[in-house]
Amino acid sequence: MRFKGKVAIVTGSAGAGIGQACARSFAKEGAGVVIADPNSKRTFQVAEAIKKDYGVETLGVVCDASNKEQVEEMVKKTVEKFGRVDILVNNAGRELLAQCVDMTDEQWNVVIGVCLYGTFFCTRAVLPYMIKQNYGRLVHISSVAGFVGMDDGESHYCAAKAAIMGFSRAVAAETAKYNITSNVIAPGLIMNEFLKRIYPPEVLQKWHTMIPKGRPGKPEDIANAVLFFAAEESEYITGDILTVAGGFYMHQ
Repeated sequence: MRFKGKVAIVTGSAGAGIGQACARSFAKEGAGVVIADPNSKRTFQVAEAIKKDYGVETLGVVCDASNKEQVEEMVKKTVEKFGRVDILVNNAGRELLAQCVDMTDEQWNVVIGVCLYGTFFCTRAVLPYMIKQNYGRLVHISSVAGFVGMDDGESHYCAAKAAIMGFSRAVAAETAKYNITSNVIAPGLIMNEFLKRIYPPEVLQKWHTMIPKGRPGKPEDIANAVLFFAAEESEYITGDILTVAGGFYMHQ
């Protein structure tokens, strides 16, 4: 029970993907968990299911990460219920495929809004509490897309995921004196139903062939890395990036 007594907020955690896998992993290790997601029905269902499955306190909050008022209200409710916030996992993301030449302002703003502004809004909202308690763990979910150019219509997504890496390093430098760490996970191809709805089967198959480990990742692969950055054993690591991709798009 590595996280007993700790409270973790995981954004975008009501779907059957990385966010929920992270929330369940924290709950399994004894943490109180906040399920923050814009889907109201799934948010409360998942919060209740995790509470029942692991016997921990949970809180479901309907929250669009790109809406700063909703983010601030979500953090306020977290502190009202638990009295603290120890861990933030910025997992909320959005993808709308469009080539740059055809991309609308709305498509750009939606993806940047959720992925990048959401990371900023959530981080800013929890920092006063983490600074006051002289403790915090920030884990931001980026992507290997932040290292490389993708040709599938993801310039907005690549831009946001690369920016998250720079943002995390700056926050790490600013907050290290408060015993707060800020680190990034860069997943590769992590299979879930969301990806299957967005990408054609031939694109997913192409990516499969580029993974030296021979399989796409599972949400639990990312959850394991998130728990590492949130654990006491990693307290001397901050401003870093961990690629979890089975060798997919290796970089120097």
